[in-house]
This record gives sequence, structure tokens and C-alpha cells, in this order.
Amino acid sequence: MRFFLYLASIIFFSSNIFIKAQSSIRYEDKIRIAEAYRIAELYCNKIWKDWDKAPFALLLIYDDNEFLINHPSPTEDFELIGFDSLLKSNVYYRERVFNTNLLATFPAVNGLTTIVAGTPENTEKSSVVWIITILHEHFHQYQYSQPDYYSSVNELDLSGGDETGMWMLNYPFPYDDEEVNKQHKKLTEALLKVVIPFPPDSRLFHRDLTDFLEERKNFKNLLNEKDYKYFSFQLWQEGIARYTEYKIADMISNYEPSEELIALKDYKPFYEAADGIRENIFNQIKEWSLKDNQRLCFYSFGAAEGLLLDRVNKNWKEQYFERKFFLEEYYPD
Repeated sequence: MRFFLYLASIIFFSSNIFIKAQSSIRYEDKIRIAEAYRIAELYCNKIWKDWDKAPFALLLIYDDNEFLINHPSPTEDFELIGFDSLLKSNVYYRERVFNTNLLATFPAVNGLTTIVAGTPENTEKSSVVWIITILHEHFHQYQYSQPDYYSSVNELDLSGGDETGMWMLNYPFPYDDEEVNKQHKKLTEALLKVVIPFPPDSRLFHRDLTDFLEERKNFKNLLNEKDYKYFSFQLWQEGIARYTEYKIADMISNYEPSEELIALKDYKPFYEAADGIRENIFNQIKEWSLKDNQRLCFYSFGAAEGLLLDRVNKNWKEQYFERKFFLEEYYPD
């Protein structure tokens, strides 16, 4: 009898070890997440006022389980693992619900806007790029946490009765329209001339800026009211998130990361990531078309407009949440 009790205790103990092993965050992922939190604490408010007041809950997706970090009120399907000193947070887990390659932000857990992120491997990103992408998603948390964000979005009247939010991805914008594509090409060419002037203090800047704003009006006039609202909304939301992603990567070019992050196999300096983001922004504006790349075009276009606004109106960010969704309102008269 004692033998069977002894055997049972061994099996129970071994199974608990297995369950615990299956229900823990990899150390390298903790390093990446902790680095993102540290960068946010040091730099986010230098780019956007009061950014630190936004939630920073994160749901990390593995093949079998999901791990919830920095969330004040998990739902009952999550089980507490315990407090993690590196992450400075309680950590919870449950069986996987979301796709493993997801990188998005939405009210995923108990109504709180939460970053839902697959691992760097599953999202095909290096450690440093993954960290910067998490900060991109954290900016979305900042946008969504504004008291009147959802009511303001509803006032755009673009959902077509869709209450899931999927209209933001699936809105029937006239991507295939030939005239819209032609004018979009002229618009992007005008934008590139004004955001990549050579030399940087070119005397042609004001002429090129006037040309760009004129082509922008022409593009607006080609669209109906709702289509233009959708275009503007995407620039405001996704474009400025991409802009912020670049700005924070550029700001931390000389940042000294933890020794643990540097020790990761795929570590590269943050300045390389910043250069890559900026290069992608301009290359996508130059090479992508509405017909082929659709709404993804708006990310880089809006990012470049953010960089342009930095030059022509140093105070545009003060208007960003007061006068939502239309970047043209931030240009000086």
C-alpha cells in the first residue's frame, strides 16, 4: 500500500512539474517584454503627453497557451501563475484562443484594450523589431483610451452596421478605381518630394509643400464623403501609429539596452531598426499602389505626413486628440 501511495505521489509531483513547465513564459520573451516596458517608461511621454496613462496589458500567444501580463482584472478562464519580478506583474495563463501570428490591439480581455501578440518567431520579427512593434501597439492603446475615442469613431458613420470593428479593415474603399489610383500616385509623388528634400533646407520646400497640399485636395475631391473620411481615419490612426513607431525607434538609437537583450541571438542595435523603419516608410510610398496594397498604403503615407507635420507645425500633437481624424487640419494656414 505504501508503495502505491509513494508511486502516486511521484506521478502527482511529476505531472505538476510538467504542467508548470507548460504554463510559463520563456525567459527570452520576458526579456523582450521587460525591455518594452522599460523603454515606454523612459521615452513614451517624450513623444506624446500622458502616454504613460494608457493601459499596457499584453496577452502573449504561444502554440498551446496564452499568457496575460499587466492586466488588472483577468476573466475567470485565466489561472494565476504568480508574480514575476522581471515583468513586475502578476502573470496569468489559459489555453490558446487567438492565432499565434497575431499582432493587434483590441478589448481582448474583460473589456480592457490589450495587446495580443504572437512570439517573434511566429510573427517573423527579430527581437528588437518585435519590441518596437509592441510599442506601436501600445500607441493604439493610448489612442483607444481617450474618453471620447469610440463615440468620435461612431460619429464618422462608416461601420455600415458592423459592431465588431471589422469595418476598419474591410471598408469598401475604391482601391480598384483607375482615377483614384492615378491621383493617389500623383499624391504620393508630391509627398515624397516634400518629405525627402535634398538638400534638407531646400529653398523649394515651400513650393513643394504647396504642390502636395493641392494634390491632397484633388484626391479629396475625387472621393465621396465617406470614402474620404475612411482615408483620413486610417491616416490618423494607423499612419500616426507607424510614425510613432519610427519616432521612438529613432529616439532610442543611442539607448543602452539590458545585457540580457544584447545576449539574445538575433539582437541588433536599435538604430538599425530605426533606419529600417524609415526606409520602409519611403519605399512603400514610392512602390506600393492602392490597387495592390490597399489600406496598408495608408500606414506609410500617414507616417510620412507625421514627419512633415513635425517640420511645419511643432505643436500639431497638441491638436491630435482635440481635432480627430483629419491630419490636414494640423497644417498652418
